[in-house]
Amino acid sequence: MVALNPTQIRRIVLEQSKRANVGHIGSALCIADILAVLYGEILQIPAPGAPDRDRFVLSKGHAALALYATLALRGFIDRSELDSYCGDDTKLGVHPKTVLPGVDFCSGSLGQGLPMAVGAALAARMQASQRRVFCLVSDAECNEGAIWEAAMFAAHHKLANLTVVVDENGLQAFGPTRDVLEQANLAERWAAFGWEVARVDGHDLPALAAALRPRGQHGPRAVVARTVLGKGVSFMEEGRAITQTHVAQNPVNWHYLPMSDAEYAQAMAELDRQG
Repeated sequence: MVALNPTQIRRIVLEQSKRANVGHIGSALCIADILAVLYGEILQIPAPGAPDRDRFVLSKGHAALALYATLALRGFIDRSELDSYCGDDTKLGVHPKTVLPGVDFCSGSLGQGLPMAVGAALAARMQASQRRVFCLVSDAECNEGAIWEAAMFAAHHKLANLTVVVDENGLQAFGPTRDVLEQANLAERWAAFGWEVARVDGHDLPALAAALRPRGQHGPRAVVARTVLGKGVSFMEEGRAITQTHVAQNPVNWHYLPMSDAEYAQAMAELDRQG
């Protein structure tokens, strides 16, 4: 396996989002630790096209820039290709597409990633393959009925080769998730649908690795990972802006909007101090 530094993932996210003047920064930053553990310690992917490679579905496709950064650090795509992000004729769009090596599933229509992952896990069983399937969903996606239909199906068929990671950052497009559609006791809800469940700090690398490693489970597993939108950049974590470009104290800014020059400079300086 290749050890991955989540700060490097975050640095690429900031560099490329600034160059392309594209948002969805906070959503990408908050999953950097999860992706670093998955691609650095958990996923068995000797090469993007290996038949029995583990499969990964980024259901919250708007965080694709973090995935692109991870694929580049793993050597699955050339670092220079990152500079085409959101450009003309690029393979690196705002949402992931299967034309890019290392991307097995197109995503972006929220709620549809888990059904695809369930199908991939069932296919692996039918083919007597040892490959595992991992799917990263947002807590806001758990508002979608398709998520729970897929969850019921996976539990019924005891798909022990399937793991879902729920990025519980508490924010969605219209504001705090608790205000849009309350999801208290999210871990207990997954358990009620017949899944084995673990709750972890989504920025604690050893805890994530322990929760995601293969185990003698008898059905699908959900890892509910509590994260912070914009992790690694103080003013994004706090939901504020440092310039007049954005309305201060509005965390939804960092779900959508690009950075000003001053915000970019401060964000990069903070990451540099983190190593």
